[in-house]
Amino acid sequence: MAELNTGDGGGKKGGKVRSKKSNAKVDLTAMVDLAFLLITFFMLTTTLSKPQSMSLALPDKDPNKDNVDMKVDENRTMTILLGKDDKLVYYVGLLNAPIAGPKDIAFGKDGIRKELLSRQRSVLAYSAALGKPKNGLIVIIKPSKKSNYKNLVDILDEMAIVGVGDFGNYAIVPEYSPEEQKLLEGKQ
Repeated sequence: MAELNTGDGGGKKGGKVRSKKSNAKVDLTAMVDLAFLLITFFMLTTTLSKPQSMSLALPDKDPNKDNVDMKVDENRTMTILLGKDDKLVYYVGLLNAPIAGPKDIAFGKDGIRKELLSRQRSVLAYSAALGKPKNGLIVIIKPSKKSNYKNLVDILDEMAIVGVGDFGNYAIVPEYSPEEQKLLEGKQ
């Protein structure tokens, strides 16, 4: 049992003789029980923060399934190359005959986000003119072996901010052509 003793401070003083008073005791058991009940109540009734994750579409694991190549309009395709030291290069269309780029660009709202937004608007307008309003931008993300994980997460965040997954698609492709490798290294 928990109790609080309030004593007289001890020691005899000379002089008068006083009658001995009993010590006042306060029983703290009920307060400790109440504290544990409140802690338990709040622990059980609060909602813990859930980790937020990004949904990714992954390919089928079945190797026997036929892979059918699809023809995609090159006006809808944007390729982003990630290199070392936060280097970011993009081009639209095919590399041997690009519609726009190849161009070095920075991360952030004045860099790749601005370009993604303008490309997405133009692709949606182009698709609506053709009578296919659901055809959006297709972004191919190619991280190099020298790029870091932060850059890949940053570009995936840009895809979520711009909403590329809502109207179009994006894919992470780990394969580079020799021309793209030269472009990323700045030799072209």
